[in-house]
Amino acid sequence: MDTAHRTLHNRVLAALGPAIAAGEYRPGHVFTLERLERDFGVSRTVAREAVRVLESMRLVVSRPRTGVRVTPAEDWSVYDPQLIRWRLAGPGRGAQLRSLTELRAAVEPPAAAAAARRAAPEHRARLMELNRSMAATGAAGDLDAFLRLDVEFHRLILELSGNEMFRGLAGVVAEVLAGRTEYDLMPQHPRPEALRLHAHVASAVCDGLPDVAQAAMRAIVDEVVTALEHVDPPGGTDPWHLPATALGTTGPG
Repeated sequence: MDTAHRTLHNRVLAALGPAIAAGEYRPGHVFTLERLERDFGVSRTVAREAVRVLESMRLVVSRPRTGVRVTPAEDWSVYDPQLIRWRLAGPGRGAQLRSLTELRAAVEPPAAAAAARRAAPEHRARLMELNRSMAATGAAGDLDAFLRLDVEFHRLILELSGNEMFRGLAGVVAEVLAGRTEYDLMPQHPRPEALRLHAHVASAVCDGLPDVAQAAMRAIVDEVVTALEHVDPPGGTDPWHLPATALGTTGPG
């Protein structure tokens, strides 16, 4: 696919995907390729390729002579990183963040325990190195660098668990961590307590202490779950529009 073709393809996706994810097109709404061609000024090939991507996420189904139909949210590929990004960017941000954090609470503590049992010595050392770098960038207030390290830290924990199902969720965890930073749900300087908990996880994995690693990781994700539970709906209307300061005290995840 050449650059111009890909740009057109991405433009269609960038409009349709977030709109469907945000509920602007209700389940059962039908598009036609002809309408997409006309609305976006693209070729039939570009329109069809964009639809194929949406189909891969199960946001739509395409049938001959009946068009492209939007599917119910319960049918969507909810672990798809692109879909997660779209949902975090929309009015359902709070609900998406809540469900992702609850997933992390179920997965990451046992993954940390498994990492403490199974990780090779060189990988344990890498985790300690990442933790030291996180502390340095957090203290400096460099949120972009801190985010990259935080994502790598949690990805490595999932990989070191030795469980391919846990490892397969690394992209999901990366999206929720990135989303918290992108939407100003992180303080400029991560809280010392949150950094200490990450250090406890790293040390416990390094020292082969599964129960300690699990407890420390549990504390990390439970803090975010608790913060979300105590966010009041602004004005009592839309419960999913979180204010920028809602999680501003929670620190890294």
